[in-house]
Amino acid sequence: MLRYDQLKQNRRQFLALTGLTPSEFKLLLPAFAHAYQTVYPADKTLTGKRRKRQAGGGRTGALDSLEQKLLFVLVYQKTYPLQAVLGTVFDLSQARANYWIHRLLPLLKLALDELHVLPERDPAQFAQHERRQPEALDFTIDGTERRRQRPKDPEKQALHYSGKKKTHTDKNVVIANTQTKRVGYLSQTYAGKTHDKKIVDTEPIVYPRGAKLRKDTGFQGYEPRGCQTYQPKKSLASAS
Repeated sequence: MLRYDQLKQNRRQFLALTGLTPSEFKLLLPAFAHAYQTVYPADKTLTGKRRKRQAGGGRTGALDSLEQKLLFVLVYQKTYPLQAVLGTVFDLSQARANYWIHRLLPLLKLALDELHVLPERDPAQFAQHERRQPEALDFTIDGTERRRQRPKDPEKQALHYSGKKKTHTDKNVVIANTQTKRVGYLSQTYAGKTHDKKIVDTEPIVYPRGAKLRKDTGFQGYEPRGCQTYQPKKSLASAS
């Protein structure tokens, strides 16, 4: 069984499984605890009724601490395993893993929002969102793909099949600050076959005036207003 008190001793493995270092995890934990207490007060049941016995009574579950709960939901977000696999890793049945996923994901979002690290999802608000940040207006845009289960419908299979990844995927476009790696914008989710340029054409992102935008060939021809774009060129030596 995966336990926080053991995993935190291995920084490299902790980062690989959660996407955070142990120190970053500790920074997130108080906000997660605050969100948990707000949504699920200790003096009330899940249905909102006042408890007749002290909180924590009864059988101790596998996710017996806030650290373990946060670890559970971060591992799910980072690795996106099957629920049966996630349950096995945390000593839960598939049904209980499903229950905890749906219970904890909204709390993680509340915690990230409290820390002001959630990326902007509205393309029209990206410029305003970034003007409130202390970093330089230097961004990198890229498309990201994550694997998904193979759709049963043949049309959906073709739509989600990524020729580059040789698998079925969902795709998002992200814009991150080049220096700090903070993700400032996250697009809506598209089928894996969708081209990066088509996504940004669909979502008219408004950039802060004077910003720098670094892109790859997947965004060939993308020249948004208000910013200077930079695209690497293949040298003659490497092309020959």
